[in-house]
Order: sequence, then structure tokens, then C-alpha cells
Amino acid sequence: MRWTKATIDTTTEAVDFICALLDELGIEGIEIEDNVPISEEDKKAMFIDILPELPEDNGLAKVNFYVDIVDENTQDGINVGNEIENRNNYLVLVEKVKAGLQDIAKYCDIGKGTITISETEDKDWINNWKEFFKPFKVADDIIIKPTWEKLDEVKDNDIVIEIDPGTAFGTGAHETTRLCIQSLREYIDKDVKVIDIGCGSGILSIIALKLGALSACGIDIDPAAITATKENMEVNNIGDDKLKVLAGNMLEDEEFTKSCDIGSYDIVVANILADVIIPLSKVVSKYIKPEALFVSSGIIDMKKDEVKQALLDNGFEIIKTNEMGDWVSFVAKKRA
Repeated sequence: MRWTKATIDTTTEAVDFICALLDELGIEGIEIEDNVPISEEDKKAMFIDILPELPEDNGLAKVNFYVDIVDENTQDGINVGNEIENRNNYLVLVEKVKAGLQDIAKYCDIGKGTITISETEDKDWINNWKEFFKPFKVADDIIIKPTWEKLDEVKDNDIVIEIDPGTAFGTGAHETTRLCIQSLREYIDKDVKVIDIGCGSGILSIIALKLGALSACGIDIDPAAITATKENMEVNNIGDDKLKVLAGNMLEDEEFTKSCDIGSYDIVVANILADVIIPLSKVVSKYIKPEALFVSSGIIDMKKDEVKQALLDNGFEIIKTNEMGDWVSFVAKKRA
């Protein structure tokens, strides 16, 4: 499918008005480019530890929108009649946008207000990343293998984890996940029950079970994560009796917490972000047994002291601190 991209050169002052105009015209998939810093409120809502480094905000912005010119239902992508009709409709649409910009300019500075037309490449943006995800080891005997790849050699004692994260976070390659896997490798035994908060693709729950955990529970607020975890359970031959997957927010939903087997877990693992782990440390104790372990990761080093203090303030003793690159993971024990 070919997509035609229109770029409006404008100002940050006019962006909201232009987006409203495009919405009224039935245009979806609007993209905004500017150098406006992310606010503290947005940072907290998005759980961002590291803000992007932007050039100085000069008040300018670009608003992009995309339109399909070639009918996606045509055979071999060729249907001259439909393409001409779609292109004519597109040109009419652009003229409507130009007229709308003139109206906005009467009460707002729209800058140049020019529209540049270009054509985008036909790419599968959702799946193209897969070509870079290859099998790799996260420990001497743990191999992470994408479901679409093949392994040339597997030793008898290797633990092979099949993963297709889909649109959920969690391939096992990131330092934060590796730090969690290190701790699971050290502390898992056949009698433990594990709860994975923010389970993503389910990789940590699945590894815990492959290492011999008695059972696991994966929790996430993202529906894509729940879907990915269940799919990865299937390819790894893990049944519902071993891994329970729940959608919910234990920080905000008290009713949800009742479905999480409160007080029954030996290990909690949370590979999220510092700004989530800090409030989580206040409530996680109710899910675990006395002297159970809380493995937290996803902590950028500049947030290390804040998370450490939150753990100490909420009844945990830190028994190990692991670091990899710019990331930190704590293994903490619940005080009896």
C-alpha cells in the first residue's frame, strides 16, 4: 500500500487548531513534530525516567497526516480508475485543509502555513523490527529464541524460551530484563510461587516456571501484554494451571487485588520503572509471605537512591543490588 504524506509547516500555537480542523475533515493518524519539552505532569503519566534531548523550542511545528491513494483491495495493487479517483479526492481534501488554514490564520499565527506533499514507503512498521531479534543467551543455560527463528544447536541442559512479544514490552534482551533473570536464576526453587507485576510478554513468568517455580501469576494493565503472555504460554507448553494471567492495576483497583491470591507469593518480580516501583513498594507487601523477596528492575541509575529509600521505608531489607549499564535492580526481603 502506498501512502501520501502531507506536512503542514506551522507554529506550536496553531497545532491544536489545525488538529481540530483535520479531525473535522475525517483525517486520522495525525503526527506532530515540535521541540516543546514534556511537562512534569505528562512525564509522570507516561512513566518516563529519561526525557529526550530536544533542541531549543523555537515555536515552530510540523503537522503530518497520511492518506491512502492506492485502493488496498485492488489486485496486484493496480487499479487505475480507483487510484485516479482517490487522488482527485485527496487533492480536494488538501484544498479544504488550505481553506481551513486561512480561516485559522485570521485569529492565530500559523507561521508559513504551507503544505508539502510526499509519498511514504510501503513498510510493515509493526513487524519489521523482527529481523533484528535473533536467538541469544541470557545465562549459561537459558536461551531466548524468537518463535520465527530456528536454533542450530541446543545442549541437553539448555532451557529454551520461545518468545514473540508482539506489541508488548519484553524480549529479554534489555539490561533490565537480564537483571531480573539473574535474580530468578539465583532464587527460584521448586517450591516457590512467583508474581510478575507488569508482565509484558510474560517472559519472566515463563522463565520462572522453566527454572522450576511451583506456579506464577502475571499481571499487566495493557491488553496487548495479556494477549502476548497467553500466546507465549502456548508456544512454551505452559498451561493455565501453572501460569495465571490477570489484567488490572493493583495500585488503584482494590477489587482487583482480591483476585491476586493475597499473601501467597514467595517472590515478586517487577521490571517496570522507578516511578512505578516507588508507589508499588507501599502495597506489594500484602501479596507476599513474610520474608519473601521483591525483585525490582527498570530503575535508571539516577533514580537508584529514591527507589532504595522507598523500599526501606516500606518494610524491606535490601539484600542485593545488581547493576548493568545504566540500570539498577534491587533484591529486597520483606521484614518479618
